[in-house]
Amino acid sequence: MPTTSSVASEIDAHIHKCGGGYQSWYIGIAADPRARLFADHNVAENGDAWIFRDAGTDAAARQIEDHFLRLGCRGGDGGGSSATKYVYAYKINSHTRE
Repeated sequence: MPTTSSVASEIDAHIHKCGGGYQSWYIGIAADPRARLFADHNVAENGDAWIFRDAGTDAAARQIEDHFLRLGCRGGDGGGSSATKYVYAYKINSHTRE
């Protein structure tokens, strides 16, 4: 099972690799991260910068989400359910929907 610090580190490394400050990124949690990214947020699977990771539990996902919100990522807390164990992030573009 992944640790919250290892998942947060992977997301953080991806954000830094793809560029832009934290305020240029949206962070969220989901039970189905692919649907959230590509359908709900209109992220382009090919061409846009995005990442999702399995945090193991909804509590861990919420903790990681909160960490990135405090760093300045866009998004909001309080969503999801007990099945919400994935953390996702994408770089905001003119065609994405927050």
